[in-house]
Parts: sequence; structure tokens; C-alpha cells
Amino acid sequence: MARPLGKENEKMLMGKKERSSVTNKRGMLFSRLESDIGYRFSDRCLLVSALTHRSYIYESRKFGMRDNQRLEFLGDAVLSLVICDRLLDLFPDSGEGELSRMRASLVDTDTLAAIAERINLGEVILLSRGEENTGGRSKKTVLADSFEALAASVFLDGGLESAERFVDKMFAPLFSDRLGEEDFRDYKTRLQELSHSLRCRPPLYLLEDVAGPDHDPLFRVTVIVGNECFGKGTGKTRKEAEQRAAREGLRLLEEDALRSKGEG
Repeated sequence: MARPLGKENEKMLMGKKERSSVTNKRGMLFSRLESDIGYRFSDRCLLVSALTHRSYIYESRKFGMRDNQRLEFLGDAVLSLVICDRLLDLFPDSGEGELSRMRASLVDTDTLAAIAERINLGEVILLSRGEENTGGRSKKTVLADSFEALAASVFLDGGLESAERFVDKMFAPLFSDRLGEEDFRDYKTRLQELSHSLRCRPPLYLLEDVAGPDHDPLFRVTVIVGNECFGKGTGKTRKEAEQRAAREGLRLLEEDALRSKGEG
């Protein structure tokens, strides 16, 4: 006849069952995350490290366990490298300044946090109770940092090709939609800001010509900065032509500014 469990043994057994349940649930969440990002880890310890917030280490005090700060550092570089490479392919005529602005908008905290939310990354991050109780799973900085660490863990586990596939999958909606919108690259606003910073007069847009039939016109616009022509553009609407002229003007004015800075 089996002897009844004592209270202490009963508590230990319950604790083991709870820990086993938590471990199984976490494993399922990790598997779901791997499915969402399109990558399955050979070394899942890298994934665990990427998702371990420093508050969890401090609270749990598990020996040998590391938080994700080092991976975050590497992930920032991995994302920048792959995104720069993609932008060079997508925008072969864009200058350094324009490419830098596009890259910055793609790797800023808000953008990375939004991608992390899309794959429900907050659900699997290991946090302290205190951090979780203050809304840590939805904090933009926590999400963005963890996403950078995740990118690094993919790179370390599968190499550069895996990291490139990861970035392509995660950023695909932004590459195809956001970067294709003229509003995203408001060249007129940027040209005005740059000319103001260089103490030039505000850009002046001159409508040079409207060619073609009434139902299919082609507008030609020139942009003047200071006393010089800095760009020409054509488009189906005057607004489109002005944006294209501003794009050319922005590139030339940035080159002039860099050249002047180098000479100074």
C-alpha cells in the first residue's frame, strides 16, 4: 500500500508539475515564433538568450544564463548590413543621404517594435515579474531590443544567408509598400529643410511646360535653390513633377554640402 505524501513532498511535486507546464508552454511559444519568422534553430539556446531580458537574469539569478544585451549589439549591425544591401538594390539612383534616411527609418525603435508586435514577440520574452507588471511585454524599447537580439541569434545559428532571409521576410511589407510611397520620401519637405539648414532661400518650383493631350498631360518642373537650378522633373501631375525635381535637387544640394564640408 502506497504511503501518503507528506506536505513537503506534495509541495515539491506540485512545483515540478508547474515548472514542467511552464516549460512545455514556453516550448510551444518558441515553436510558434520559429514558424512565424520562417527559421528553425539548431541551437535553441541562442533563441532563449535573445529573448532573455536583463530583469529576468537579476530576478532568477540562474547561474551561467545571459541576457540579450550582447546579442542586441550584434543584431543592430546585422540588420543595418542586410537592409543597406537591400536599399542599394532597390534604389540604385539614390544618394548617400537619402539611403541613410531610409535605413534609419527602417531600424528605428518604432519600426522594430511594430515588427515585433506583428510576430507577437512580447509573449515569449523572459521578463522579471516587476517588469511584466509594468507593461514590459508591450514596451517599444523592450520589443525593439529583443527583435535586434533575435536577428543576431538567427545570424549566429544559421549564418548570413539565414539572416538575409529573416530580414527579407520580416521587412517585406515595408520594402514593398512603405518605401514605394511618395509620401514616405517627401523630397519637397526634405529639400526645404536642407536648404534652410544651409541658410539658403526656400526652394522655388517653376512650371516650365505642360505637354501632351488634355487626358494625358506631362508636366515639366524646375526647382531653384538660391539663384541656381538644382533639379528638373516630369510627371503626370504637377505635384509628381515637383517631387521628382525636388529629389534631384536634394541629391545635388547634399553633394554640394558634402563637398563644401570637405573643403572646409
